[in-house]
Amino acid sequence: MSTFVAYILSMILNDTIVALASPSGTGAIAVIRISGKSALEIASHIFQSVKNKNILKQKTHTIHLGHIVDGAKTIDQVLLSIFKNPNSYTGEDTVEISCHGSTFIQQQIIQLILRQGARMATAGEFTLRAFVNGKLDLSQAEAVADLIASDNEASHQIAIQQMRGGFSNEIGKLREELLNFASLIELELDFAEEDVEFADRTQFHELINRIELVLKRLIDSFAVGNVIKNGIPVAIVGEPNVGKSTLLNALLNEERAIVSDIAGTTRDTIEDELVINGIGFRFIDTAGIRETQDVVESIGIKKTFEKIEQAQVVLLLQNAEELEIQNLKFEIEKLKNQYPLKVILTIINKTDKLSDSEISNLKFSFHLSQKQNRHRRT
Repeated sequence: MSTFVAYILSMILNDTIVALASPSGTGAIAVIRISGKSALEIASHIFQSVKNKNILKQKTHTIHLGHIVDGAKTIDQVLLSIFKNPNSYTGEDTVEISCHGSTFIQQQIIQLILRQGARMATAGEFTLRAFVNGKLDLSQAEAVADLIASDNEASHQIAIQQMRGGFSNEIGKLREELLNFASLIELELDFAEEDVEFADRTQFHELINRIELVLKRLIDSFAVGNVIKNGIPVAIVGEPNVGKSTLLNALLNEERAIVSDIAGTTRDTIEDELVINGIGFRFIDTAGIRETQDVVESIGIKKTFEKIEQAQVVLLLQNAEELEIQNLKFEIEKLKNQYPLKVILTIINKTDKLSDSEISNLKFSFHLSQKQNRHRRT
């Protein structure tokens, strides 16, 4: 860190900051957080305890009932929570005011605190201070944002694990072992002429192998974590009128896309999300792929290929009535060659038009009849 950056950072961290810690808008309760060296002093100027307590003399991790006052004017009855440094989220003196959730009351209290010498916190500044003061490492600080943004079980669990330490603890242990071996090797160099070994070479190689495994897991977990956090994009593709929009509606259990017998009804992509077993999936209904002179439909088909590029899973639908095995195999191979890293699942739809013997001869991953709500994997 450069001297200039350190100087600017120290100036910023010397400020006392305030912000709404709960979601903005009207609610039953709102929480306003103050953090910094003047947090307790500011609170003592605007808070009157119902039992006449001196806030500056109260113990850490205590809650007090009282009123926020602006001179002779009472703004609200609140609960005031005290967290003294270093035992707070930011590592600084912190005060949290739990007030009634009126937006007017929230703004009145925040403006009062600003007039007492605090400034508005910038986005993420409480967590930045926690990081700078050693309360969180960088990985844990990033996990705070992920935890707030988590909208399914899988992303929530990953964020919780990372915020508790996760890989940080494992990396810390490996670093400690490396430093230990480094000191032993340096000791050997000091006694190089005596041909002695202080570092066990076998243990050293085992440590290197463990480090390689941890790094590989970290690299692999990035891709998995990114998918879980952002959801798995699934593109539903195929020729016009094979049932793409019907499949999307069935998955979402609502009439999200227009369905008709007219080929080319879907001109643009339609997207919606669904959580399955704690993991988010973003299903994308696309325009039917075919040769066309229609300018608008051509734009839709171009978007279809753009969505295939973005998707991680491709559902290729085929109409059972128009099934030509060789042509379908060619299309599957073409997609796999064009997108070798994507999962491509072939689905034969409208199997209610086929006999049981014809269905049993279909050697593809899935076949279904959306009309009869029937599906089977072969």
